Amino acid sequence: MNWFIGNWQHLGGVVGKAVLMYAVAMVGLRAGERRTLAQWRIIDFVAAVAIGAVVGRTAIASTQSFITGAVALVALLVMHRLASGLRRFPTMRRVFDHPLRILVHDGALRDGELRRCGINEDDVSSHLRQQGIGDLNEVKYLIYEATGQLTIVRNDTASTPLVEEALDRSAGFHA
Repeated sequence: MNWFIGNWQHLGGVVGKAVLMYAVAMVGLRAGERRTLAQWRIIDFVAAVAIGAVVGRTAIASTQSFITGAVALVALLVMHRLASGLRRFPTMRRVFDHPLRILVHDGALRDGELRRCGINEDDVSSHLRQQGIGDLNEVKYLIYEATGQLTIVRNDTASTPLVEEALDRSAGFHA
């Protein structure tokens, strides 16, 4: 039965460390930038996984002190903040972020880009239908953003500076 219950005295320490690690994580994350899950970038996902691992390991590992876990957690939060700040520079943005991809051009699917992004024709069709588009020929560009979201530029939309910038920054596309 020891394999199931473990050491009763150890459980109190687990609860205490879990509560403290949760508090440190909440304070650290609250001090960070606000982004929704849909806006997460690679650096956000890596930070979330690493933070979860540190909090979980610190809470249940009898050989790991709260201070060790808290220091690791703060180091991860500082690294995340540093990486977020470095993204202001175009060179570092290319390191941390996925490039923009043009998935549809003038009503034609770009199969190579779909494969690179792990998206198929059904995904594109579903998104277009949800946005009220009934025919692929209504689409001038379908841009796969660095955040993973899809932006539709309709054929009847005049070109704008933001669209031109996206086209210039996109990987593997030349208008």
